[in-house]
Amino acid sequence: MTGNVAAFSDLGFASVPALKQYLQAAETCGVDYLPFLEAANIHPDVLKDNNKRISIKAMERLLALLIPASNDPCFGLHSARFVEPASYSVLGYISMNCSTLRETLANTAIYEKIVGDMGVSSTLIEDGFVLQRWDCRFTHPLVRRHAIENVLGSWQVYVREFAHIDTKSIDCIWLEHSAPADPELLNDYQEVFGCEVHFDQAASGIRFGEEFLDTPLPQANKKLLMALLDHATQILTEIDRDQPITIRVKNLLRLMLKEREPSSTQVAELLNMSSRTLQRKLGAEGTQYQTVLNEVRLELALYYIENTTLSLDQIAHELGYGEARSFYRSFKQWTGRTAGSYRADIA
Repeated sequence: MTGNVAAFSDLGFASVPALKQYLQAAETCGVDYLPFLEAANIHPDVLKDNNKRISIKAMERLLALLIPASNDPCFGLHSARFVEPASYSVLGYISMNCSTLRETLANTAIYEKIVGDMGVSSTLIEDGFVLQRWDCRFTHPLVRRHAIENVLGSWQVYVREFAHIDTKSIDCIWLEHSAPADPELLNDYQEVFGCEVHFDQAASGIRFGEEFLDTPLPQANKKLLMALLDHATQILTEIDRDQPITIRVKNLLRLMLKEREPSSTQVAELLNMSSRTLQRKLGAEGTQYQTVLNEVRLELALYYIENTTLSLDQIAHELGYGEARSFYRSFKQWTGRTAGSYRADIA
């Protein structure tokens, strides 16, 4: 086994569909994965229910065993071939029904926790290019490398084969780790990604032209998308049920803050409690609803200003403000600066 066994991540969970992709790849390598499931304390019965989740620690331990056993130096990369809509749970179907890639990426940032806590994606826009970045949470060096290649490879395969998006606009792939020792393996990267791959980068992600963000997607279905988003919100609420109430409220607000300001009553209903009970629970954690709402609005405002080309009026709309001037006033109150001067300084 490669790497430091003690360095396993210990936070979060992974969905069963995300795990199955690796198991399918192991089978094609002739690996009997059942003994490795046992060694990682994962009961085989969990694989029968795609709604189940396993700990990140268990998944990382399993991959640390499967990867060497596969004798495939590109195990993670090759496992991308087994991606399918169900691999991303409901998020896979959400992405297929969005109107543009921009909308897809915005929803990915919100709902990717449904797939698991293996990493966090973010969209960085600079000089006419977008870097759709993925920051892996695994700490085991070998697992981390293969997980990054799996995720980016899966994105590329999924977009090409299921979302039916022409990937010719992809400029290149960034990988934070070094190239494989065997130069012949670079052909495998070309086969999966279909574009240039740059190693030893500052981050890992897919780089493409900004104009690609607003290309209409052929399978967009607004009505179905709304139903899927409602279902995804319910799933996230269930996933977060053991989190502190402040975290649960923040997660819901990130989903609900668009075009309108959610009331404490609306949030409380989603948490199956009264508004009075919600306020009491928040008070026990040393905060209140309006404070949490302001914190989420500031967090999202800074993200939109720093990472998107949305106008300040559009950002106000995204944050649920009825009037843009209310957003401008709030931003200055929170930061001591105007939103315009803040954006000018980072331009």
